[in-house]
Amino acid sequence: MTGKLVKSLLCISTVALLLAGCGKSEEVGGTIPPQPVARERASSEAAAPAAEEKKEEAAPAAEAPKAEEPAPAASGGGNVGVSMPTKDLQRWNQDGINIRDQLQEAGYEVDLQFASNDVQTQIAQIENMINNGCGCLVVAAIDSESLGDVLGKAKSAGISVVSYDRLIMGTDAVTYYATFDNYKVGTVQGTYVKDTLDLDNADGPFNIEFTAGDPGDNNAGFFFNGAYDVLKPYIDEGKLVVKSGEQTFEAVATAAWASETAQARAEKILTANYSGEDLDVWLCSNDSTAFGVENALEAVYKGKYPIVTGQDCDVANVKNMLAGKQAMSVFKDTRTLASKTVEMVDAIMKGSEAPINDTKTYDNGTGVIPSFLCDPVFADANNYKALLIDSGYYSESDLQ
Repeated sequence: MTGKLVKSLLCISTVALLLAGCGKSEEVGGTIPPQPVARERASSEAAAPAAEEKKEEAAPAAEAPKAEEPAPAASGGGNVGVSMPTKDLQRWNQDGINIRDQLQEAGYEVDLQFASNDVQTQIAQIENMINNGCGCLVVAAIDSESLGDVLGKAKSAGISVVSYDRLIMGTDAVTYYATFDNYKVGTVQGTYVKDTLDLDNADGPFNIEFTAGDPGDNNAGFFFNGAYDVLKPYIDEGKLVVKSGEQTFEAVATAAWASETAQARAEKILTANYSGEDLDVWLCSNDSTAFGVENALEAVYKGKYPIVTGQDCDVANVKNMLAGKQAMSVFKDTRTLASKTVEMVDAIMKGSEAPINDTKTYDNGTGVIPSFLCDPVFADANNYKALLIDSGYYSESDLQ
């Protein structure tokens, strides 16, 4: 059955909802974990029961400015469903709001919902978007393996799916993938460590530990592998030493990217291996795991403070960077990714091919998904002002 026929059959039952503007509702995420203010970061994306959800306009403490490049103008509009994992993590708030605002500026009705990191909630929300007659879905999956059935319904209804930032696995319903170059994120981190320690010239040895991301997130392996591939020659040479012995992705992965989990593991490693010995580097794949490692360093470590890497430039981590507790964070400007996603959606809704720049890298188990990859850069104490403040991503007051 074609998408047009499904939309026709649903027209009578849904017209009242469409006139009432249901496409603009947003599902509010669950309880914010007991960490610093949610705008600053969420220590984990803990699931909250769907029963606690209520619809209201998303209102984080501060909305990120829109991308500098305006979204393309649309003719005719339409309804676009946008499904984000949670409001408990700063970056998903920013991603959802940026996409919503730019799509609305381009003339579309937007159904933006946050799923409180609960897979069944996300499935139900996506199903409602399909039933409400959306023409395209933008989905950042909570669990990359769990959306096959509901997205199969989207495909049967003729609805295109843009997998956002996290590649949705195991379904041929994914039309396009929009993300940053995830392997390059890792290479940026690994190269920062290599250059900061001057590994090509320094004698060493230097002690290093690794913390990677959620094994259920397809991106996490790309992040880790990108960094590890840069540093492996120095590990093989003995210039970098992993005293814990934990240096495979499986050994260093962190479920749900949870700060508490990263902290607990780091404390064990520090206590067992670095009592009276210096740690030189702790390579963390993102800011929430870096935050946990930084808490562990403050709690149990007495040696020279190490280089700590991160990703996302969350407010709390940028503050730690300025305080000397984190060396760098990979900056992925979500305004840029949102703008590219809006371009892709606009092309889809107008019946044309979406812009892509990669047709080789991302296979979701059913084939390679045509992708657009944005370039990441790093921020540190030397360049953060130009990247984060002067660009309008944050204000000075955000970082005080």
